[in-house]
Amino acid sequence: MVEFKGYALTDPSEWSTLQLVSFAPKNFLEDDVEIAITHCGICGSDIHTLTQGWGKSRLPLVVGHEIAGIVTRVGANVSEFKPGDRVGVGAQVASCGKCAFCKDDNENYCMHGTVHTYNDQYPDGVITQGGYSTGIRAHQQFVFKIPDEIALKDAASMFCAGLTVFAPLYRHGAGPGKKVGVMGIGGLGHYAIMFAKALGAEVFVFTHSPRKADDARKMGADHVVDTHENDFHKPFAGTLDIFVSTIDVFRPDRPLRMYLSMLRVHGKFVNVGLPDADNPLPPMHAFDLQTNAAFMGGSHLGSKTDCYAMLRLAADKGVRPWVQELPMSEAKTALEAVRRGDVKYRYVLKQDIVPVPSSVP
Repeated sequence: MVEFKGYALTDPSEWSTLQLVSFAPKNFLEDDVEIAITHCGICGSDIHTLTQGWGKSRLPLVVGHEIAGIVTRVGANVSEFKPGDRVGVGAQVASCGKCAFCKDDNENYCMHGTVHTYNDQYPDGVITQGGYSTGIRAHQQFVFKIPDEIALKDAASMFCAGLTVFAPLYRHGAGPGKKVGVMGIGGLGHYAIMFAKALGAEVFVFTHSPRKADDARKMGADHVVDTHENDFHKPFAGTLDIFVSTIDVFRPDRPLRMYLSMLRVHGKFVNVGLPDADNPLPPMHAFDLQTNAAFMGGSHLGSKTDCYAMLRLAADKGVRPWVQELPMSEAKTALEAVRRGDVKYRYVLKQDIVPVPSSVP
């Protein structure tokens, strides 16, 4: 019987103290790809899950859904990948594959068979375990080949943080002649800045951390706005075509109309930050949507089509995340730093449980 090893949450009262455990992966099927993990990014979702901010975890639990590694085995139905390929996996590992959404390049919105990379359950009862581990198995639709131009450590966080912001930018037409707002300069926000700029948009960054302004400009921001002032939004009324919010803590004294007011007619406000369950979006009224006919929505990960468009753009335009790398055995240090907000701008854990090929960049 095959077993993987991973750093798992076993005691929620010690959320950042992970224990090395062995676990059985999902049953290997004809559409599956097995991957030896070399790198895994630390996502805010990991923190919310480990601290029980999104509800109770299935224990023991290995988190991590920004995965990069090397293919070790493919199922009989798999032709896109072969052993030795450099690939990534994000926050989803399966869907039904049959519904209208799955058949329309929207498998990330499947309503009948979505299985998330960790803290979820396959139909046969196997609990999903994530990327702070030696390996993973995933359906081929949710495995992505990494271009040669991108190192594995740089690719890892693209499969959640990168894709989460790229998909709405890409789908809503960010590009030359468009003005894109980004709220928050963190793991997601720094990707949003770089991708919006790489797509050709004029980028406006709104931040409560003015110390990050110089970093934002280096990432490609054309304008950086300090949100400490209550009227920070007024000079930008009717300016933005797309406004992507990446923050995961909402202030009740900042109603959504402040952000919506900065949109052009039929502009789009897209929320991708996900707070704890007890921190809802700020209040709003129906009138807030009428002034400029603004649209408001969210985005869930990205499709395979979205992901390959992102990877090609990153390869062609040299988009690379700002990462801090640590051995996987030091996940506790990185997790606690992320929770404090002490990261520039993504921690990536490098495999140190088992050897990986020395030729892997």
